[in-house]
Amino acid sequence: MGATPTGAGDATARLVLASASPRRRDLLAQIGITPDAVDPADIDETPGKTETPRPHAQRLARDKAQAVAARYPDAFVLAADTVVGVGRRILPKTEDEASARTCLKLLSGRAHRVFTGVCLIAPGGSQSLRVVEARVHVKRLSAAEIDAYIATMEWKGKAGGYAIQGHAAAFVPTIIGSYTAIVGLPLAETRNMLIGAGYAAVSKS
Repeated sequence: MGATPTGAGDATARLVLASASPRRRDLLAQIGITPDAVDPADIDETPGKTETPRPHAQRLARDKAQAVAARYPDAFVLAADTVVGVGRRILPKTEDEASARTCLKLLSGRAHRVFTGVCLIAPGGSQSLRVVEARVHVKRLSAAEIDAYIATMEWKGKAGGYAIQGHAAAFVPTIIGSYTAIVGLPLAETRNMLIGAGYAAVSKS
C-alpha cells in the first residue's frame, strides 16, 4: 500500500515515537532523527479471526498511531508494527520458550515474509500509511542451533521468534527487500513519509 498523505503538518512540531522498541529508536538515529518523546501505544494486538499478515501489520500501525496521536494533537506521531507471516498464518511475538521453539522449527529450511506497517500522523490529523514487505529465507536449523539460539533470549518479544540483527543473522542466507523493515522500521520509506508530511528535522540531502 502506498503512502496516502492528506495534508502537511507543522514543520516545527515535535516527533513522538509510539513504540517502546529500542531498535526503532536506533534505526531512526541512523538517519539523524531523535524523537522528542517516546510514548508506546497500549492496544490489543490480537489478530482478527480471518486477518492475514499484511492487513494485520497495517491495522496495528494505524491503531497505534491513532491511539497516541489523540494524546499529542500538535505533534507528528510515528508508529510501526512488524508481523512475520508463513502463508496466511501470523506468527506470534514470542514470550515463552515453547512458542519460540515452535516458530523456529516452522521457519527452518523455508522462506517466509515479514510485513512492517508504518503510520505517520501529522499535526492536524493528516495520515500516511504504508506496509513494507520483505522475503526472508532461513536455512535448515539443527536441534543444537535452535537450543543455542533459545539460550540467547533474543527471541523474547520478537515477531516470529527471532531478531535478524542478532545471532539469527547466521541463519539467514537470503533476504529480498528491506533489511530495516525486518529489523522493525523501513528507513527509506519512513524518511520519505516524514519529508512528505513536512517534518523539518530530517535531512533532504
